[in-house]
Amino acid sequence: MSATADSPARRALRRFLRHRLAVFGLIVVVLFILAALLAPWLSPADPLQTSWTAIRKPPSAAHWFGTDENGRDVLARVLYGARASMAAGVLSVSVALLIGVPIGLLAGLAGGWVDALIARIADAMLSVPFLILAIALAAFLGPALENAMLAIAITASPIFVRLARGMALDARATDWVEAARALGNPPWRLGLVHVLPNIIPPLLVQATLSIAEAIIAEASLSFLGLGQQPPAPSWGSMLNSAQRFLTQAPWLAIFPGLAIFLVVLAFNLMGDGLRDALDPRGERR
Repeated sequence: MSATADSPARRALRRFLRHRLAVFGLIVVVLFILAALLAPWLSPADPLQTSWTAIRKPPSAAHWFGTDENGRDVLARVLYGARASMAAGVLSVSVALLIGVPIGLLAGLAGGWVDALIARIADAMLSVPFLILAIALAAFLGPALENAMLAIAITASPIFVRLARGMALDARATDWVEAARALGNPPWRLGLVHVLPNIIPPLLVQATLSIAEAIIAEASLSFLGLGQQPPAPSWGSMLNSAQRFLTQAPWLAIFPGLAIFLVVLAFNLMGDGLRDALDPRGERR
């Protein structure tokens, strides 16, 4: 029982729960995920339904977040817009992990010219600002949410390549990996069985922080017309439409902007908490 009570997972959970801002971030993230999943039931109206008698109405009992320039309910569009943003964040980073981690492990374990080639390509991609590269790829692929998500995934993958490669290089020099190689384990088994389980904590932290960056990227691409296409709701496209009415109807920008701010802040707080909780030195601090 004592071994279970003092397991690394339980110690990490205790450290995470002591991090109040991280717990706050987790609660906010869960609320946004629930809002995205339950949007059809939580939404007070159809997010695409227009009404020429309710154009740019301020927040009221009938429309809690007001209405937009086409008479559409802003609350409904914010709720459905959470689907695009959360999907872009989670799915894009998941694809980036699937691309970056195997390539990074291959580079770190193979060494030689393979490692040099992969490292140089990753460094070249990382030398370009994240958003600039995402915009260029999205423009090349064409304006669509799926293409924007693919562009974000490709742009985010080099950071996971570098992380996995660095951890693999460190692990390759350890005695237990050398022993596993001496026993005849092929490189793929060394990577999957002996290296990957030990790099999951830093990958988890980086993935959480990357989701926040991916959500900002999706909003930026939608703002520029390269992501979710109107009339489908997206926080970025809502901000694009709202810029024409900042003085007459500020609520059109306030609510989608506040949603982006809260969810990005929450993921960053959660990532900081995970980093402290999964640090093996955290218990001694």
